Amino acid sequence: MTILVTGGSGLIGRRLIPFLEQRGHRVLRLVRSRDLAGERAVYWSTAEGGFEWDESGPIDAVVHLAGESILGRWTGAKKARIRDSRVDPTRNLCAFLAGLASPPSVLVCASATGFYGDRGDELLGEASPPGDGFLPEVSRLWEAATEPARDAGIRVVNLRIGMVLTPEGGALAAMRTPFRLALGGKVGDGRQYMSWITRDDLVSVIDYALESDVLAGPINAVAPKAVTNAEFTRTLGRVLHRPTPFSVPAFAVRLLFGQMGSDLLLASARVEPRRLREAGFQFEHAELEAALLALLRTKPSKLAH
Repeated sequence: MTILVTGGSGLIGRRLIPFLEQRGHRVLRLVRSRDLAGERAVYWSTAEGGFEWDESGPIDAVVHLAGESILGRWTGAKKARIRDSRVDPTRNLCAFLAGLASPPSVLVCASATGFYGDRGDELLGEASPPGDGFLPEVSRLWEAATEPARDAGIRVVNLRIGMVLTPEGGALAAMRTPFRLALGGKVGDGRQYMSWITRDDLVSVIDYALESDVLAGPINAVAPKAVTNAEFTRTLGRVLHRPTPFSVPAFAVRLLFGQMGSDLLLASARVEPRRLREAGFQFEHAELEAALLALLRTKPSKLAH
C-alpha cells in the first residue's frame, strides 16, 4: 500500500514509519515545511489547508498523528494551539482526501482517552459517553472533524490513545530519572486510573486498524488493564529496584501545573480496549510489570512478589 502519514517526526511516527516500510509499504510523510518536501514527503500547509500533491499515484491509506503536545502549562494560548492543531487540520485533511479522484480506503486518526474526562473507577468502553472539560471537548471536536472523510466512504478509525510508554520520550522518559534516584512516588492520593499502552503495541494497533475492515469509528488504544497511579508507582519502583517513598500532594500538582495537573495528572480514566479484543487483537504487553521490564531492560526484583 501507499500510506500517507502525518506527525512522522513525533514519538509514534518515528517508530511507525520504519515498521510500515519493513512490511513492504510505500510511506509518504505530510510535512509542514517546503524544504522537507520531496520524493517521500508532501508539503501540507495546515494553516491554509493546502496540499502540494500531484496525484502521481493513488493513496491507499492515511495515518493522521499530528498535533500540539498537551504537556506544559495550559495558558489560553497553549490551549488554543492544542485545539487548533487538531481540529482544523484534521477537517482540512479529510476534505482533501474526500476530494481526490481515488480516495484512500482507510483513515486512521489519532484521538485520546481524554475523551472520557475524569471518571473515577468507572469502566469505560467505546460506547461510553464523553466527559466534561477541555480534553473531552477537544477530543469530541477532533473526532467530529473526520466526518468529511467518512461521508466520502472512507473507513475512519478514531484511535483513543492512552499514555504511551517508551523510554525514548513521553511520560516514562520523564519519570525514569527521578525514580532511579529514589525520588519517585504517587501523584495525589494515587487512586486515579492510568490507561496505558506501549509504543510498540500502539504501532501494531495502527497496523491492525489499517488492515482490518471490521474496525471503524472509535477504538480504545490501551492495554487490557488500566492501573491506579499508586500501582503504577509501585511497579515502576520494583522494576528499577528503587523505593518510592515520596508523593506529590494534589494541591502541589495544581500549583505547579495548573489545569494540566488537574485534567491530566489527577484525572482518572479506567479505559478498556473492548473493540480491539472483540476483533481478536493480541497485545504483546498486556501486563504493566512485564511491559516495564521489557522497555527498561531490567531484571525482575526479588521483592516483586
